[in-house]
Formats: sequence, C-alpha cells, structure tokens
Amino acid sequence: MTLSVEELENEVRQRLTESAPLGAQTPRLVDIPVCYGGELGPDLEAVAAHCCLTAAQVVERHTEPEYLVYFLGFSPGFPYLGGLDPALGTPRLENPRKSVPAGSVAIGGIQAGIYPMSSPGGWRIIGRTPMRLFDPSLRPPELLHMGDRLRFRPVRPNEFAELQSRS
Repeated sequence: MTLSVEELENEVRQRLTESAPLGAQTPRLVDIPVCYGGELGPDLEAVAAHCCLTAAQVVERHTEPEYLVYFLGFSPGFPYLGGLDPALGTPRLENPRKSVPAGSVAIGGIQAGIYPMSSPGGWRIIGRTPMRLFDPSLRPPELLHMGDRLRFRPVRPNEFAELQSRS
C-alpha cells in the first residue's frame, strides 16, 4: 500500500485524535498477586541470605509497601518500581539468565520490577504473578502506567494456578 504525504498526514492526525493524551490516565492502585519462592521464585533464599533475613521476612517486607511505577522500559510493559524496602536491596546477578519467565517478580539493586514477557534478565527472581502485564492485542497493551501505584499480595501455589488459568 502506498500513501501520499497528505494521506499519511491525515492518517497520523486521525490516530492522534483517537488516542488519549499523555498523562490523561488517572493513576490507579493495582493489586498484584504473587506466589513467592520455590520454582516461581528461585532467588528468594539467596535474597534472604544476602539481607540476613528469612524468606518469610523477605516476603513480608516485599508485600508491606505501596510501590510507585517510576517508568516502563527494558521491554514493553516492564515496570521499574520505587518503594522497595532498602533492607531488601540486592545486587543483580553477575551472569544474567538467558530466559526469565513472564510474570517474574524481581529485585535489581534497590528497585523492584516485574518481567512482562519471557526475556533475558539479571534481576533476582523472588516470585511470579499470573497477571499479564503486556498484551499487544489490548488497548492500551500494558497493564501498568507511569504514576500507578501497586501492592504485592502473597498467594499460595493453588491460588496462583487458579488465577493463571483465568488469564
């Protein structure tokens, strides 16, 4: 398909008119269920050891604060989250993983994040959420937006599996 400059300009103008202006979305508080540890959080014990805490204390401290979505980047829909308890700050892996599963909840330095899709990554994975953070078939395709707030809520493996089957 070939468009003239005028047709392209009209198409861009129409799409801009149909889209929401930047900053028009009202920040929300989003509940993120997370199953911590085990296969879904293979670095939980290492984070606990680094922080001189038990795994249960890491989960408690990770789920206590309200986080702020500072920025989306690295991959589409990846939220960089502010609000991590400083006591949970943990260095990134020396050798990043070749594949981190979608939904992995992780700590990288003094920030928390959630991998929206399977990708390489070097953050410490402490759990996984069944929520889809990025779906290109939706408008908007990302679940979270800059300025949103979120809370992590621990769930047991059976609840994780149930929620995952619904998404």
